[in-house]
Amino acid sequence: MTQAYPQAGLFSGDLPANVERLLREQNPWWAEQPGPQIPSFRRAIFPRLLRLLEQGLTPAVVLRGPRRIGKTILLRQVIEELAARGVGPQRILYLPFDEIEALHRLHEPVLQCARWFQKSVLGKTLNQAAHEGAPAYLLFDEVQNLKEWAPQIKNLVDNNTVRVAVTGSSSLRIAAGRDSLAGRITTLELGPLLLREIATLCGESLNSNTGIWTDNGASDLRSPDFWREAVTVASRDITAKDAAFAAFSTRGAYPFAHERPDAPWPDVAAYLNESVIERAIKHDLRLGERGRRRDERLLQELFRLCCRYAGQSPGEERLGSELRQTLDANVGRQRLQAYLKFLDGTLPLKLIEPHELRLRKRHGAVKMCLCDHALRASWFHEAIPLAPEVLTANPHLSDLAGHIAESALGYYLGTVPASQVSWFPARQTEPEVDFVVTVGDQRIPIEVKYQRRIDPQRDTHGLRAFIEKSAYNAPFGLLVTMEDGVGVPDPRIITLSLATFLWLR
Repeated sequence: MTQAYPQAGLFSGDLPANVERLLREQNPWWAEQPGPQIPSFRRAIFPRLLRLLEQGLTPAVVLRGPRRIGKTILLRQVIEELAARGVGPQRILYLPFDEIEALHRLHEPVLQCARWFQKSVLGKTLNQAAHEGAPAYLLFDEVQNLKEWAPQIKNLVDNNTVRVAVTGSSSLRIAAGRDSLAGRITTLELGPLLLREIATLCGESLNSNTGIWTDNGASDLRSPDFWREAVTVASRDITAKDAAFAAFSTRGAYPFAHERPDAPWPDVAAYLNESVIERAIKHDLRLGERGRRRDERLLQELFRLCCRYAGQSPGEERLGSELRQTLDANVGRQRLQAYLKFLDGTLPLKLIEPHELRLRKRHGAVKMCLCDHALRASWFHEAIPLAPEVLTANPHLSDLAGHIAESALGYYLGTVPASQVSWFPARQTEPEVDFVVTVGDQRIPIEVKYQRRIDPQRDTHGLRAFIEKSAYNAPFGLLVTMEDGVGVPDPRIITLSLATFLWLR
């Protein structure tokens, strides 16, 4: 049963002195003081986040993504932009829930802080402010760390005309809350830097700051002309694209790795290990469901295997066998599935499910795709390049690079709204296909062949077999290669490099 909360639109109660002091420290603009310095670079998602917060169809917007990807900075940039647009500082509340114990000790922190804010800062109820044409903006950071956060947000927006932004690093906890907030929130997903964003941070000049693949443009994917245009558009920015891809190959796609290009890679790797991997495993482990105990050593070893098998689908039997051998402990199937789901839920990893056709039972294992290959490089102390010229000088790394390229593309596809991504395991009479993107009732098979030389027959066998099955409704397929300009005689198959694919958005 959902817990009932008192209405947030009433003046009631005060906060403990330490919590009030904390709120004033976190919101220095109330006292006409500057906030912390933040990067001037804004992620591509910023305009959409701001628009949804100001005038979206729902009163709340949820931004979720892995740790250290820039969610808090985005909220601070939103505050900066709201102030620049004339929103009075007393109309903005920022509240971080990441490891601030004083907030967690409150009975209903979201509601109690909102009541205090309207009484002590806004000077009127949230509804009064809205009726006067000056609605308040409430921004809650890392809200998934808060117990019963969703019912409180629901109560807040149901009883008050207010604009709310929420961030979170756990898709499991955010998804759990999303069900009770149906019709009240719009969810945005933020991943590592896009290739165009890396180009901007590298100081490259672009013909266009936006890609041809828009947030609401999933229907465009169904046209072969869209993909042919993508190749043409990428060729116009070839210098910037190649420079960005080289930087991506070397340092991955976490923002801090490119905001500080002078930082040596060992320092970046150490930071990734401590602030992303270990924090996701240890911190989110500690903040698990009440009474639920997770084995930290098992999580670490499982994540190591996810890095080892990035872009692959080793299957539960192999994973279980290797875990049992390494840990000298019995790791059952259900436990393995639960821990994989946990890693997927903390967002450094996406599990791509096998394709399901006509409601048939899935056959095959999940494919593991890391949010950034730099996580693998930092965890293993082994950097595998993706840049073609570097691989040419290190041909012994080609096979690993192929798997990592597949992992990068799989995660990228998994963050695209309004479409579904899966992979097609080999069946008795049908070969494997690396990915299948479903848009409406149409499917787009995608094969990754990250190699210098392409055999037009052998390397397109899976695509052609999939396209020729009329039941799959796949008029064309995509062959993702190491370099552009690969010729394939079959007009149903469009070729483009991984760099060009990543340049779409």
